[in-house]
Amino acid sequence: MPPLRTVRNYDFFEVTSAMQKAIRRGDSRLAGYFGIELFESGFREYLWKRLLVISAEDVWGIITYEVEALYRSWQAANKKKKGSGRVFASKAIILLALARKSRDADHLTNCVYDEKLVDSKILESYIEEARADLETIPDYAYDQHTRKGKKLGMTKRDFIKREFEALTPREPGLFDDLI
Repeated sequence: MPPLRTVRNYDFFEVTSAMQKAIRRGDSRLAGYFGIELFESGFREYLWKRLLVISAEDVWGIITYEVEALYRSWQAANKKKKGSGRVFASKAIILLALARKSRDADHLTNCVYDEKLVDSKILESYIEEARADLETIPDYAYDQHTRKGKKLGMTKRDFIKREFEALTPREPGLFDDLI
């Protein structure tokens, strides 16, 4: 079977690889070029599948929702006029390239689970620790919303300050100076 080729005669798999690796490196121009190459070569559904996978494998946060919404928008535009709506794919590629990156989800599935790179005794100790933690309600759970917190004299102000300081990771907010 001859290799799959794109409209500009690139190898399909090399284009896909270049796009994903460019996204990982934050190179939105190169990622965009190869992503649109896939789009214009008729691999539109495949492109969207890859972008959704990339959003889970390589990108930190909840960007998958954005990519999924852009995919649905493309479907709606494409339904009205076949072959249209590549602007939605362009935006998804740019968002992914510019987003903060993390390989945690991929490392969890491949390194921790598949390759068992975490020692089984360490995993067992984590499981035991998690079970023990489930049996103990942490002190931070007691605030003005609970009976015990009220008995301890916890106030709304205490709650706001303590919960703000506990945010991990924390993005800067408009009203941080008030806390």
